[in-house]
Amino acid sequence: MRAALVGIDFGQGDFAASVEELNLLARSAGAEPVTVITAKRSAPDAAYFVGSGKADEIGQAVLADRVEIVIFNHALSPAQQRNLEKRLNIRVLDRTSLILDIFAQRAKSHEGKLQVELAQLQHLATRLIRGWTHLERQKGGIGLRGPGETQLETDRRLIGERVKALRARLAKLRKQHETQRRSRNRTQTFSISLVGYTNAGKSTLFNSVTKAGVYAADQLFATLDTTSRRVYMNEEVGHVVLSDTVGFVRELPHQLVAAFRATLEETIHADLLLHVVDAASPVRMEQIEQVNLVLQEIGADHIPQILVWNKIDAAGLEPSVERDEYDKISRVFVSARTGEGLDLLRGAITEWAKDAPGARLQQPYQVDAEPEEELEVESNSTHLDVGSH
Repeated sequence: MRAALVGIDFGQGDFAASVEELNLLARSAGAEPVTVITAKRSAPDAAYFVGSGKADEIGQAVLADRVEIVIFNHALSPAQQRNLEKRLNIRVLDRTSLILDIFAQRAKSHEGKLQVELAQLQHLATRLIRGWTHLERQKGGIGLRGPGETQLETDRRLIGERVKALRARLAKLRKQHETQRRSRNRTQTFSISLVGYTNAGKSTLFNSVTKAGVYAADQLFATLDTTSRRVYMNEEVGHVVLSDTVGFVRELPHQLVAAFRATLEETIHADLLLHVVDAASPVRMEQIEQVNLVLQEIGADHIPQILVWNKIDAAGLEPSVERDEYDKISRVFVSARTGEGLDLLRGAITEWAKDAPGARLQQPYQVDAEPEEELEVESNSTHLDVGSH
C-alpha cells in the first residue's frame, strides 16, 4: 500500500529521528512510504492539524504519487481525522492507529490478542461518530420509532460490553501471572527483566544468554510474544529467571499501556532490570529517557537498573564495565550478535544478585549442575515487544 508520511516539527526533540521512526513503523505495518511531507508549526491547527494550505499540499502529493493512505506522525483528534479524510478523499491514519495496527498483526498468543483488541476498542470508542453520523437522530412518527436507542448508542453499548468482558478475561490471566510469581518467590529465584526501546536488541541478547531461540528480526515490534527462562549462572548465584519483556517507542499509545498493564507487571516485580540500549543509535539518550518515562508510568522506576549498551560492534566500542560513585556496576558494553562482553554481563548479574537487599538466591544447589543448563519456566506470557539487533 503506497503511503504518504506527514510530520510536523513543533521544535521538540529530534524531528528527523522521529520521522525516520515513522518510516520504519509504516514499513513494519506493511505500507510502502513513497513521499514524506514535513512542515514547521508552533501549535496544531484545530481543524486539520496541519492547516488548510498544507492539507491542500498533501492532497496534491496524494494525486501525484498515487498514494493510497496518509499516515501522520502524531495523534489526531477524531474531528481532525474526519476533516482530513473529507478534504483529501483518502484514508488518514494517525500514529496511535498505526501502532495499534502493527500490534494487531503481530499478536500471536491468546493473551496478546485480548490485550490488542481491548486497546483497539478503547481507541475506536472515541471515533464511532465518524461512521454513524447519519444515524444519530432517528425519524419519529407512527411505526418509525426505533427500539429506544440510536445505532451509535447501540454500537457504544456493544463495545462497552465487549471491553468489560475482555477486562474480566485479562484479570483472570493476571491472577495466573501472580500465581507464577508466587511460585518463583517460594523457590527464592532472583528475577531479571529485559527492557528497552524497540529494536535495541533485546531478543538477540535474550537468545545469546539463554539460547531460547526467540524470534528476532531487524524491525520494530518484531513480535509481541515473549518468553521467560530459568538460567544457571554459577555456584554462587545458581539459577535466575530472565524475562524478555517490554519494548517501547516514542508516544506509545496510552491505550496500549493500559491494556498491557497486567503483563507489564512482570517488570514491576523484577529484582533487576537490564535496560538494553542501542549504542549505535544517534538518539540513544532520548530513547533511554522514553523508556524511563514509561517505567515510571507503570511503577517500575524504583527497580535497580543496569544499562546494557548493545551493538558495540556497530558503534565501534570495546566490551567493558562502568561503575557508579557507590562502586556498583551501572553500565555494561556488549554485542549480543557477536557475543562480546556477555561474560561481563553475567558477572554483573552475579554481583547484583549477591549484593541486592534481601537477595533471593536459590539454596542449596546440586554440585553436578551443568554451567549452561537452561530450563523453561513459562513461555505463554505476552509483553510489548522483543526488538532485535
